[in-house]
Amino acid sequence: MYDFRSVHVGKDLYRAKSKEEDITITNEIANQTFPVSLKAYGDGPLQLSTDKSFRMFQRLQQEGSRIDDPDIIRTLFNDPAFSEFIDTNVMPLIYDEKAKRCNIMVFDYSKAIDRVSSIVLEEGSGRRKHPVYRFLDSSGGYICEVRYGDAAANALQRGLWTHAKNGSEYFDSVTNGWIDYAHNLVLVKLFSHALISTSEGHKAALENIKLDIKRLIHTEGLEQ
Repeated sequence: MYDFRSVHVGKDLYRAKSKEEDITITNEIANQTFPVSLKAYGDGPLQLSTDKSFRMFQRLQQEGSRIDDPDIIRTLFNDPAFSEFIDTNVMPLIYDEKAKRCNIMVFDYSKAIDRVSSIVLEEGSGRRKHPVYRFLDSSGGYICEVRYGDAAANALQRGLWTHAKNGSEYFDSVTNGWIDYAHNLVLVKLFSHALISTSEGHKAALENIKLDIKRLIHTEGLEQ
């Protein structure tokens, strides 16, 4: 993108990361830098924050099993335990493998916070062994949830989660909806052959690809 540059920092920082960033993006006009966490999840539950300090669930426990008071809810979102709720920039790639489609969606934290009317504790049952606090709107609709936060829980058993389907109205789509895709087996075969061929073979293949690109540009009338 023009006027922006990004640097991948996830692998270098790993556990020492101050946030959950995978890349840092710099707006070169405003000279502002901000972290972004990249995620790839199926069309369903989506983890927004791992809550590695496991403070969210414990803070909610202090208020009991049901929280309806708007003043208390407002206080919770201003609590340091929930600072990552607002500070984390998450850009998830949501994929639906059966339908061969994907969607890049951004969770609207501000809208979610404004709509929270109650926070309810639900005990573990069935496949979900651990309890969760669900954040609901005024009509009881799902917004997001905070999962069990004990120190013994792993990263997938705690933190802030939402659901790509159930909480869809709290997402903005960067791709303006779903994008269809299909497996390009020819491209996969090309890469597999390139891995075992020589540099001379790579050069020859590259020349053919360049010719094909020129033909494509000419055919579609995209010449400058």
